[in-house]
Amino acid sequence: MQQITYAGARFVTGTEIARALVSYAAALARHGRADTVEIPVRHEDDGQLGIVSFLVGPASQLVTEEVHFDHGEEIRDEDLVARLHTLTAELAPVRPAIADSAEREESVDYDWTDEV
Repeated sequence: MQQITYAGARFVTGTEIARALVSYAAALARHGRADTVEIPVRHEDDGQLGIVSFLVGPASQLVTEEVHFDHGEEIRDEDLVARLHTLTAELAPVRPAIADSAEREESVDYDWTDEV
């Protein structure tokens, strides 16, 4: 489990969820954008599940740390983690792709000596 410290409050959630949230927050910050994300958490006092809405973006100050939590099992939400990874990937810088050798061998039938 991970504990997220955000705006002076602490929230316990699953490790993969916390990592995906921090990655998405960093990607948003690089683009000067913000978003709200609902994260499942476990309340420290009784271990009950809840949902917290995080506003993440350029001004977000998220800190995560591993904690040992006796109230309940690790929170897992594969759909949420996959969605956060997708949103993070959409904000990744575009890199040029290198064509494979078969594509490079195709010639263009154009006479470059023609004048326009």
